[in-house]
Formats: sequence, structure tokens, C-alpha cells
Amino acid sequence: MIVPSKLIDSHSLRYNIRSATDKDAKSLSVIRLQIDGETENLDREKGEAFLNETSFKQLIKKDTDNSKNLFLVAEVNGEIAGFSRCEGNHLKRTAHKVEFGVGVLKEYWGFGIGKNLLKESIKWADSNEIKKITLSVLETNVKAIELYRKNGFEVEGILKNDKYLSDGKYYNTVMMGRVFQTN
Repeated sequence: MIVPSKLIDSHSLRYNIRSATDKDAKSLSVIRLQIDGETENLDREKGEAFLNETSFKQLIKKDTDNSKNLFLVAEVNGEIAGFSRCEGNHLKRTAHKVEFGVGVLKEYWGFGIGKNLLKESIKWADSNEIKKITLSVLETNVKAIELYRKNGFEVEGILKNDKYLSDGKYYNTVMMGRVFQTN
């Protein structure tokens, strides 16, 4: 789905949040790979489940054409600094919910980009008959968990010893959800 773009001034940084277009595909391929290498908070190691430009073009088209999907990018000075996706489906029993994921380049952490991508996703979900957003977050990502709580998410479960990190230890994944007002 396509949504109107939004200009944001936050912490002395101006950026635009907008729907992804096929022109973003090459940059998204590079940025996703970089983000995967900058943090262990995501599911992938750098280079795993790599998506090339063509794969991103297909994903963007799918998300643009699907009323249950939203692909946003945060753009700083014409360059993508982060992105988020909400992915849903049309199965009758689960069509009311979407899964949220986000990634922001490390150099742009602390500027509210992740927070504003989340807020725009919530706004979209609320106005498009989405009743629930779900997400998963590594237990050590305390800042993200607090951000999600501040935006109405609750812990719905813990997946124990779910992720194996570079320190040789296993960590839990926190499953969170935000339920919107139901009719």
C-alpha cells in the first residue's frame, strides 16, 4: 500500500518517511546488508537471506499492490537511512493482523527514525482495519522493547534460547503485540 510521505525534524536531523518505490530497490539491498552487519538485534548474520535489487523490486511491488502490506523508507538527504515493513495476509482467520519489522543504519540511531517508522506504521494500521500488529525483539534490545511498550505493545510470550549470538550464548526472543480497538 502507498501512504503519503511525512517530513520529520528530530534531534537536529530532517528526514522524510515515505512508501518504498522500485527506485529504492538497489539502495535497500545494500542498506539491509549493512544493517545486518551492524547489529545482532536482527535475525540474520550479514549476508544471510540476501535480497538483491530484483528481489527488492518484487517485494516492493507486492507490498504496494497489497492492502495488508506497508513498506516504508526513511530518507535523509536523498539517501535511505532505514526502513520498515508490515506484512499481513488475506487468510480469513489472520487477515486482521500484520507483522512489523524495522532496520536503521547505525549512524542514524538516536534520531527517532525507528520510532517514527513505527508510529507511521501504527497510524496506517489504525486507518486500514488492521486490529493487531505483532513483532519479535531480542531480549537484550532494551531500548526497542521500551519503545514498543510506550507505543501500546505488550509482551505476549518469550521464545527461550531462540537466538545464538557471536558471544556463544543463547538469548530469548520477546514476542510483542499491539491490539487496536475492536468494533
